[in-house]
Amino acid sequence: MSTFLPSKELAELTGKKWKSQQILALQKMGIRFFINACGRPVVPMSAIDGKKEEIKKPTWQPPD
Repeated sequence: MSTFLPSKELAELTGKKWKSQQILALQKMGIRFFINACGRPVVPMSAIDGKKEEIKKPTWQPPD
């Protein structure tokens, strides 16, 4: 199982093919998402499956 919703399912969820329109649709629906390095929205599976899963952001550590 993937951590993020596949692209095909994201298009089905939002009803949009263009990434800019997908972002607007996700914002209107209040679904948590991130923008990847390609500028595409990615939705964590936990945002739509109803489970509370915290995605931890890496914290800065000084070099050794």
